[in-house]
Amino acid sequence: MTPHSSMYGPLQRRYIENTMISQKSNQIRMMEQSCRLAATALSWAGTLVKPGVTTDEIDAAVHDYLLTREATPSTLNYHGFPKSCCISVNDVVCHGVPSSYKLQSGDLVNIDITCNKGGFHGDTSATFYVGKVNDEQRKLTECAHAAMMEGISILSPKKRTGDVGHAIENFVKKKNFYIVHEIGGHGIGENFHEDPFVPSWGKKNTGEFFTPWKCITVEPIISETNSPLVSHLIPNSDIEYFTTLDHCLSAQFEHTILITDKGHEVLTAW
Repeated sequence: MTPHSSMYGPLQRRYIENTMISQKSNQIRMMEQSCRLAATALSWAGTLVKPGVTTDEIDAAVHDYLLTREATPSTLNYHGFPKSCCISVNDVVCHGVPSSYKLQSGDLVNIDITCNKGGFHGDTSATFYVGKVNDEQRKLTECAHAAMMEGISILSPKKRTGDVGHAIENFVKKKNFYIVHEIGGHGIGENFHEDPFVPSWGKKNTGEFFTPWKCITVEPIISETNSPLVSHLIPNSDIEYFTTLDHCLSAQFEHTILITDKGHEVLTAW
């Protein structure tokens, strides 16, 4: 039954509708809170990216940062993933596992942080430069960020998942880089991953329409070449991490976005 069923009188319907609106508003406020924390954690983690720092050290710092703010890392123990964030360096496309690897000048490092605060998840990532990088690395990274913003810019309930993918892919092709097709965005809220899948490639007017007052992520991964991916098992986990077969570099950015009744709002703005 819906609140508009004839079994309810006008006052009852109004009470139920107001209750549903209140509940939805509370959920959005909780999402905003979790997303703000994920964004501040990511910005802070970025300040730790320096030559000689291990990715394990960054992971441990992120873990403590979230716990001291009454949140938990969503990735920790998620399908057996052993760390509190994903850190992917150079040819590691995504789901990189923090380790004793010491960052070196010239590395590209993506840090992907998702936190659970109050039962809701906020998810964001960015690619950082370690020391000095060359012009091609900058172009790749800037393309990944701009491609994400290109996809976000068209979000509304009138748009479909294929529209976002088309906007991203079209932008990236003009920059002479390549989209990683296997990984994309997703719905998010009380669950870390929800429907719909939000690809970074596609055709206009295809896929699912976006639902008002629901959250999704947009997270294009851009690579230097059209190299196939190689999957690698993570011990005791259902999660795999991926590298490019030819070891070309990749870059990724990600935001969590609220679809509103008329457009969208970025919840993880750094």
